Amino acid sequence: MSTRPPFVELLDAARAAGRGVGAFNVVLLEHAEAMAAGAARAGLPVVLQISENCIRYHGGLEPLTVATQAIARAVDVEVLVHLDHVEDPELARRGIDLGVDSIMYDGSKLPYAENVAATRALAEEAHAAGIALEAELGEVGGKDGVHAPGARTDPDEAAEFVAATGVDALAVAVGTSHAMQTRVASVDRDLIARLAASVPVPLVLHGSSGLSDEELRAAVEVGMTKVNISTHLNGVFTRAVRAVLADRPDLTDPRKYVAAGRAALEDETERLLRLLAGTA
Repeated sequence: MSTRPPFVELLDAARAAGRGVGAFNVVLLEHAEAMAAGAARAGLPVVLQISENCIRYHGGLEPLTVATQAIARAVDVEVLVHLDHVEDPELARRGIDLGVDSIMYDGSKLPYAENVAATRALAEEAHAAGIALEAELGEVGGKDGVHAPGARTDPDEAAEFVAATGVDALAVAVGTSHAMQTRVASVDRDLIARLAASVPVPLVLHGSSGLSDEELRAAVEVGMTKVNISTHLNGVFTRAVRAVLADRPDLTDPRKYVAAGRAALEDETERLLRLLAGTA
């Protein structure tokens, strides 16, 4: 039996097969329910991500994370629980204690040497507990880091960073940016291919909400493996809820309108997972 973290097994297998793995952010409990159900319908794995910002919104790590772990265990497909953009090392350590499957440690605001040292230390702690660590190279794009518009990751530097830190996956800058509400961005396909050839671990695409279906598939086809999507899915959820409330302004029971958001999110989760895996 392999002792490698499930996150590593999943991404390595997807990378070898040229498939993309969807990694979708959980904001409310209904997000986790919908995403797990959509993955079950697709018969494909999914990574459920909980960001440091979302943990702060819910007042702590445990409430949403433990509930999401329970939802992940209740379905017949592989559903992994991942902490996303964690800047606080102590929060990452609490995630390790809680037994999440993987953590994205974001030390990109630190000077390079400090980022390497902190990332390497957390990678060693995570690996000792059977947990994977994702990271990103550094603040190459200004205040928004590697996901700022115009930022690009250098393949040689990326390979050096992975070797120095021992991380299991690397977020890279190839043309996307966070929080885009329109799907008009494009990726640098040549750069992705060069990164995939240089970096020995799976590549992660953050800020994927701004990409069309065609761009998402192209990113996977040239070497991207883990594809993070949040803003687009939040928009799907919100538009469905807004439509019900516009039609039924008398509603006061949240279950009667939030359920519409959950159903829409389940459908889009299934669709996106099939698209990324190349089975659509």
